[in-house]
Amino acid sequence: MTNIPIEAYDYVVNGKSAMEWVMERQSVKTDKDSGITNNANDWAIETMNNARYPLELLLRVINVSLKTNAIVAGLPVLVIE
Repeated sequence: MTNIPIEAYDYVVNGKSAMEWVMERQSVKTDKDSGITNNANDWAIETMNNARYPLELLLRVINVSLKTNAIVAGLPVLVIE
């Protein structure tokens, strides 16, 4: 993917950007002890019947991240007296 707005990485969930969280979870990994491969692409096809699901998920997270940042930026300053 190209042209992802850098601001999309500013939305942080549990100490990590939502973008990084999704990319980490969607990556193909093989457990070295069991040899089991976790592949989001296989899961998308077998469970969701949608090979584009990982890409669509990432696009949705980019959208939510940008919109959330805009909402937060528009909030008034909290004054505690």
